[in-house]
Order: sequence, then C-alpha cells, then structure tokens
Amino acid sequence: MRIFGANRDLSRTLLLALACIGGPAALSAADPQPPMHQVSAEICKDCHQEIYRQWQGSMHAKSTALSDPIHGTFYRQEVGDPQAEGQVHQKTKTFPVCLSCHAPNAARDKTTKLDAMPAYSEGVNCVACHTIAGFKGVKGEDGKLRLGLAAYTLSDTLQGPAGFPRGLQKLSAAGDLFGGAVGDGTDQKPNPHLGEPVEFRGQPVPALPLEANAIQFKTSDACMGCHDQRNNPQGVPLCQTGNEYLEGASKAVCQSCHMPVAGGISDHTMGGGHNGGMLKRSVVFTLTTDAADGKVKTKVRLQNLQPHSMPTGAPFRNLYLKLAAYDAAGELVWQNAEGHPSKDDPKAYFSYNMVDDKGMPAPPPTATKAGDDTRLKPHEVRELSYQIPAKGVVLVRGELYYNLLWPALAEKFTNLPDEVRSPVLIGVAESAVAAR
Repeated sequence: MRIFGANRDLSRTLLLALACIGGPAALSAADPQPPMHQVSAEICKDCHQEIYRQWQGSMHAKSTALSDPIHGTFYRQEVGDPQAEGQVHQKTKTFPVCLSCHAPNAARDKTTKLDAMPAYSEGVNCVACHTIAGFKGVKGEDGKLRLGLAAYTLSDTLQGPAGFPRGLQKLSAAGDLFGGAVGDGTDQKPNPHLGEPVEFRGQPVPALPLEANAIQFKTSDACMGCHDQRNNPQGVPLCQTGNEYLEGASKAVCQSCHMPVAGGISDHTMGGGHNGGMLKRSVVFTLTTDAADGKVKTKVRLQNLQPHSMPTGAPFRNLYLKLAAYDAAGELVWQNAEGHPSKDDPKAYFSYNMVDDKGMPAPPPTATKAGDDTRLKPHEVRELSYQIPAKGVVLVRGELYYNLLWPALAEKFTNLPDEVRSPVLIGVAESAVAAR
C-alpha cells in the first residue's frame, strides 16, 4: 500500500491550510491543528491520487455557486454574491440553507464568502463527507425537514468504511518481550490517519485520525441527508429522490450504481445527471414496427432501470423522445414533433412540473403547487404507441434525449454554457419496416 509519494505542491498546500486559520508556518504535535472541516482536499491528494483525480472531475467538487453554473444562477437570484459575507436568503432573511448541501464546510462556519478558504470553495470535498458520523433522517421530531448537515451527526474524527482495525495487533505486541512492531507493514511509512501529525520531506502533515463507520459509508445513509427530499419556501416538493427510492422498494444502496468499485477503489466521480455514461445505461429503449392497413404501427418501450424516477434530482431535469420515419432515400417523411415534443406530443415528454396559484408553469423558488409528474417511475416500463402513415416508410428511428433544464429555462438562461443548456442523446433505437 502506497502511503506517501512525491508531491512538489505539498509544502505550499500545508502552508495554505495553516494560513487559512491563521496558524504558524510550521506544525508540531503540540501546535493547534485546523478544524477537520477546514482541511482542503489538497492535503489528501498525495496519498489518494486516483480518488482525488476522480473527485476533482465530479459534481461534488463543482457543487458550489462558484462552480456549478445552474446552481450558481439560482443562488445569485435567490441569495446574492457567493463571494460576499453576510448574505441571506432574500425571501426568508435567513442563512442560505442551500449551503448545507452545496458548500457544507462553509455552512458549518456560518459563512457565505465561499472563496474565503479552499475547503469552502471545494464544495463537497473529502472532509465534507468523511466527517459525517451518522444519519438522523431528514424529518425532525417537529415534523419539519432537516436539510443537509442538519440531517447528520458530525465528527472531528474522519469516518470511513473500514478504518484501521489494529486492536488484535496491539494485544499481540503488548505480549512481545522485545516490544515487537505493531502494524500491518504500513507503520514504517508516515500515516496521519493513525492519529498523530507526521512529517513528509521536512514538512508537517496534520493528524487526520480515521475510524471505521461501515453503517454510514456502506449504506445509503451516506447520501440521503442531501439527496432525499427538499421543499421550496412554499412547501412544494423539489428534489424527491429519497421518496422515489422508497417507492421503488429496492434493496440496492446508492453506492452500487454511483460509486462502483473498480481497480480496488470506489469510484469517486459519483456520476449522475451530468455523466453521459450513467445516462446511457439508465434506460432500456427499444421500438418495434408492424406495417398493416396503410399504417406503420410503432411501439416504443422505455424501461427505467433505476430505483428512483428518471430523471431524478433537480426538478427541471427532463427526458424527451423524438420519433421519425424515413423513406428509402433517407429523407424524413414523418415525425412526432417538429420542435420539442412538450407541445406537439406531450406523452413523449417526461418531466416534473411546478405551477403557481393560477396553474401556470412556475420556477422552483416561487412555485406554489406541484404540477404534472410524467417522469418514468422507479423500475417502470412504459410503452408508447404510434400509427405512422406507411407510404414510403422503410425505417423508423427513435432518439431519447436528456436535458438538465426545462425548455423554457434553457431559452431564458442564455448565460449558461451550451453543454448545460443543450440536450444529450442517451439512446437510439431503429426498426426497419418490412414491405408487404
């Protein structure tokens, strides 16, 4: 097991971490250490290089209003400048609760200046997850939702799925007349997870004690505090993944899909709605055709493989189906919708909608009621039927698209990057039409 390797940036990183708390330029066992939730991911990357690389490309690393363009847009509308101190939610005049999930280390310090130190701007970084000691559930004794950090018990000792079980080794060493070494061969290498500061190349590394917490990190308890359910200030459900998961009655834990083990480590990219590979494997998409009586009877079959709705998470995520028929020259002769099917073919649009008191579409912060929910339910198989005029048709092709934003929001937020506003093709199915 490789514990430490060369890292030219380690000295700079450690000094930066100490500077964030006004500490000295050197750290000994007797010196104060930064609170664990203020430790930057940069401290972790030398030992955990591959995990760090994966995390750095994840949406957890880009979760704050500084990095996530969609969240950042809503944050600036509803709160204000993520680089300013003293910001409050404009409607409730309270500390922005969104920070409890999107910038948990900053939320612990009740600060809204997210660029004040690396551990804040890193969003859901290493210590943000690995200082969670237990899940209390998202519903409090008063019936109100506990959001983000409030749903967890927190620790200043790092938590992990395994830790370093050394009790038997210590007992064996105690009985060794010559004071035999305790350990599994890693003790000869500096390891801050054993509870003491260590030195690497003349530079101090703070103690990062780690203890086993398998219940928290091998079950969905690790995720549900932030990914269970959320309401807007009017009590309208927004994110509902936890309730959807219960509806699906699955026994698979979140990590089974979102953190699969490969190469001996759990995948810390934690892919979801921004991950093309995850999206392509989420739905089984097929179609069949049968030409008879001047029509091409087409059946589209969509099977949601997930234990939650598809799509899930942010309420403006959606799917839509484009279905088209072609002649022998490859020319388009029929389609289910000229533009987006939300108007021309509503059954081919899968979304969760919210409305105002008049029943008109409304954005998440101001909606007063839940609208239609046409998303694929957990494990649902849905079939759509079409009768296409048969003249000249030799091929029917279906394309399934995923979008992070409702069409109206994609048109409105022109400031967002194209990759955020544009649909992603996640499935294609074709069926040749047999001549009769």
